[in-house]
Amino acid sequence: METMKTTIKKLEKSEVEIIGVLEAAEFEKYETKALQRIGERMELPGFRKGKAPVSSIKENVKEMELLEEMAEAAMMDNYIKILEENKLDAIGRPEIAITKIGKGADLEFKIVTAVLPEMKLPDYKKISQEKNAIDEYKKEIVVEEEDVEKTILELRKMRAEQTRPAHDHKEGETEEEHASAHPEIKESEYPVFDDAFAKTFGDFATADAFKEKIRGNMKIEKETELKDKLRMAIIEELVKQTDGEIPEILIQSETDKIMYRLQADVTGAGLKFEDYLKQINKTEQDLRNEWRSEAEKRSKLQMIIHTISEKENLKPTEEEIEKDVTQITAMYKDADLTRARAYVEQMLENEKVFKFLESQK
Repeated sequence: METMKTTIKKLEKSEVEIIGVLEAAEFEKYETKALQRIGERMELPGFRKGKAPVSSIKENVKEMELLEEMAEAAMMDNYIKILEENKLDAIGRPEIAITKIGKGADLEFKIVTAVLPEMKLPDYKKISQEKNAIDEYKKEIVVEEEDVEKTILELRKMRAEQTRPAHDHKEGETEEEHASAHPEIKESEYPVFDDAFAKTFGDFATADAFKEKIRGNMKIEKETELKDKLRMAIIEELVKQTDGEIPEILIQSETDKIMYRLQADVTGAGLKFEDYLKQINKTEQDLRNEWRSEAEKRSKLQMIIHTISEKENLKPTEEEIEKDVTQITAMYKDADLTRARAYVEQMLENEKVFKFLESQK
């Protein structure tokens, strides 16, 4: 018996609209899962967080909150099924809207998602081979002793500053007066780089062992920088030589990501985002307009990566996806599972494609 009905409508710019109905009996099956998810974040008297029985959770949760959690669980389970049944090659995060919800009623919803348009790719293997052959990207990474000593000096300075008694600004004190009362620490006053100093940074038996760790970390950092340069060179050429229509929903999604990062940085610095916008004399829409070109480029790159992944069979496995999703949800209990899965799937696919391109010699 069919428990879900869907109607697919093609929109402009490689987007589709999915109108669907999940029958009430099938929707009700998500109550237990929803209660468990609510229980993970609910604190009830007499129970540790996440340990309250389902019956107690049901008694203390508002009906609409439960229904919304059920709807989220239902959509997470059924979105992939809808794509598979209708042979839709979706890309990016879908826009999901619940249009009708109620106790004992069918769940009605609308999904707008981007589907992968035909991308006219250049010879990506040849491009990668040419970039991989450039001497700049093949050079052996060497960490100079001078650079290691410079890092050690910075660590000694940091420890000296950490152990110096704090000096607060006095009322009416100028910057010059504050600097005079809080002079720069001389290098001769820095702690000595010895075994005892090394132990303050971790389980290091000797200063030499700590020094080798510093050297190793610096080499990894330099190797990563070089790899990122190579990837950027390949990316720039692929984007330049590829033709294809970019779905608007994907551009908006990339713009949202840029906005989320900026908001996080601003609030992390102790400012309100509204105040930040006033300081720079711009609206949120002004910023989105400025970022559109970059968002288009990122969207185009994502479609290129997805197309190569399909052609070369580089999709991440279900086990790989689940492993990373589990790690994310363990660290961030309130993480949206649908977003977490979409993020993990995209990151794993990106890495597989980049490694494939880097392997072209």
